[in-house]
Amino acid sequence: MANDIIPITLREFNSRISTILRNPALINCWIIADLSDVTIRGGHCYLELIDKDANSGLTVAKSRGIIWANRFQAIKANFEATTGQPFTSGIKVMLLVSINYHESFGLSLLISDINPEFTLGDMERQRREILNRLTREGIINLNKELPLTGVPQRIAVISAEGAAGYGDFMNQLNNNQYGVKFYTALFSAKMQGKETAPSIIHALDRIANYQNYFDCVVIIRGGGATSDLNSFDDYNLAANIAQFPLPIITGIGHERDNTVIDFVAHLRVKTPTAAAEWIIAQATTAIETMNNLSQEIINIANTYLSGAKEQLAYISSAIPHIAINRIERGKAQLRQIATTLPAVAQSKINTNLNSLSHYYETIKQASTQRLRIESMNIARLSDNVKMLSPQNTLKRGYSITTVNGKSINSTEKIKTGDEICSIFADGKIISTVKNKL
Repeated sequence: MANDIIPITLREFNSRISTILRNPALINCWIIADLSDVTIRGGHCYLELIDKDANSGLTVAKSRGIIWANRFQAIKANFEATTGQPFTSGIKVMLLVSINYHESFGLSLLISDINPEFTLGDMERQRREILNRLTREGIINLNKELPLTGVPQRIAVISAEGAAGYGDFMNQLNNNQYGVKFYTALFSAKMQGKETAPSIIHALDRIANYQNYFDCVVIIRGGGATSDLNSFDDYNLAANIAQFPLPIITGIGHERDNTVIDFVAHLRVKTPTAAAEWIIAQATTAIETMNNLSQEIINIANTYLSGAKEQLAYISSAIPHIAINRIERGKAQLRQIATTLPAVAQSKINTNLNSLSHYYETIKQASTQRLRIESMNIARLSDNVKMLSPQNTLKRGYSITTVNGKSINSTEKIKTGDEICSIFADGKIISTVKNKL
């Protein structure tokens, strides 16, 4: 170290900074900034002021701000009464500030007034513009209208690998007290900074290629400064989520944080842990429903069994009486039949006797008629037989030739020298064949 250099203490250095910052231009200066991380403690309001680039929407400047309790309630009441909006993070405001530098606590801005004409900040206007555009395009509610399976167990998770929020989600899901098993697949994406929106869109594209393997998509990110969530107020990301074919659940930031994608998602929960709790609740509801149905089935079965037992008991007691009644009725019917049977039998016999008499006369007449007809046929046949007898045939001039006692009807059966016998009506002639012509 050179001998002519004289060092000073940090306190002396900070004192010089304090002297420089007493510039009147830094006292009671109106500035425009977005509010972020508004917190109230002990009546004082602690917040963060941010400035974003108009083109990229990314934060380009930050500063801590303080509104002391003696001014905060009046400023807050005037702001909310004028704008109708709560004094909270995410709005652009015009503030009257003075530089405040403390040698121990560093630089901050003391806010002494707020112009209530600046109501919603640029972040909120951008959100409204995006939501209005999605509404005009008719896609803002598409994902909300998708049916969600009763028990989503196959879950695609979009988160930063190794992030605390992802760890909380998985721990809550896998260690649930009901022992329900879930299948999860992590599609890693950046969850902070300017690459957030395109990175999540890329993860959604990868999930879409395997959409049949999943019941829903969960987009989760742990808490942090509200200004860190600017990347989720992106039109392209919101349009992708709104039109995605699977229901999407968002668990980004804390309960106080709402982003554009929360508005278009199927369901918005406040944290990654809340997302896991909601999914587990669907499973437990289904289990409870199944248990209730099982118990209802058991109750119905018991009711039917009780009724059946009563019916069986009644039937068992009634069967002997029914059997006795049946037997007695059968005996009475048999007695009645036995009483009426002789008369019925005699009536049947008389009827059949009359029928037999009628049939006898009819058969007798038919037989006589048939005998007369057949006798005439026999006489006619007898005359024909007589007319055609060999004797009458011979009388008409015919003869019968025999050879060796056998009649012949062809010369082929006769040889020269044969002795033939010719029979006539009045005798026989024996001849010897000399020649065949």
